[in-house]
Amino acid sequence: MNRKPLQNPPQGLNQASNQSTNHAQNPRNSVSPKTAKTAETAEPYILKLYIAGMTPLSLRSIENAKRICEEHLADRYQLEVIDISQQPQLAKGAQITAAPTLIREMPLPLRRVVGDLSDTQHVLLGLELKRRR
Repeated sequence: MNRKPLQNPPQGLNQASNQSTNHAQNPRNSVSPKTAKTAETAEPYILKLYIAGMTPLSLRSIENAKRICEEHLADRYQLEVIDISQQPQLAKGAQITAAPTLIREMPLPLRRVVGDLSDTQHVLLGLELKRRR
């Protein structure tokens, strides 16, 4: 749908509100706020890794999660490690049925990957950090 700016805007509209509709006048020369996001301004990824004690499997999953985040998300992530043997109520609240489990809480939708995270491609697809072919 093409929108045209008002010829005689109602009283009370200031210049700033008129400028917000200027992208409709020439859509080729403007970028909508939704598509203007770049990697630097994209919202951060909020990840939670649920582990069960400091077992070799848990340690491996922590190392793999950190490596994947550094390689693919750089400075755009927050990773929280939660030991459900120390805080079982958090496992129940997050509906954790197996550990280790990595959950992407933000951006939505929520995504889960279970296991030691050693298969990088599986983790990237599971968290939707890489598109399927």
